[in-house]
Amino acid sequence: MQTEQIEKATFGAGCFWGVEAEFRQMPGVTETAVGYEGGATLNPTYQDVCSHDTGHAEVVEVTYDPSKVSFADLLKVFWENHDPTTLNRQGPDIGDQYRSVIFTHSPEQVAAAQASKEAYADRFKRPIVTQIVPAEKFYRAEEYHQQYLEKRGLSTCHI
Repeated sequence: MQTEQIEKATFGAGCFWGVEAEFRQMPGVTETAVGYEGGATLNPTYQDVCSHDTGHAEVVEVTYDPSKVSFADLLKVFWENHDPTTLNRQGPDIGDQYRSVIFTHSPEQVAAAQASKEAYADRFKRPIVTQIVPAEKFYRAEEYHQQYLEKRGLSTCHI
């Protein structure tokens, strides 16, 4: 019997509620979790991250089956559901926790993320400011943030 191969991808694209909702809809995505990554504070809370003192981004950790959905497919959703040209901002949300970032989990993800960033560059009037950096420690956000929109009967908070 063949075991299912599961991989992780981590994206920061503004407020994590809407980002999570987009990824949860994708066939082949087996799990999502919202949280914080890329900062210095251990075990940050939402309040800590909003203070702008921790350096964390609001992110979505996506667990997926690469035989059903590719990392390239995930990147397409990432690029097409936020503005990667605004530094530390998505719409009305301002601060470093809203930065555009891809936390990579393998050399293959680094290469794919870089290639997709270059491919999408011509679609925007301004330069893409998205960071592509190695994955760090993911801190799961408080439970009330998990599937926030779904729990409230909302489908999106798309900007």
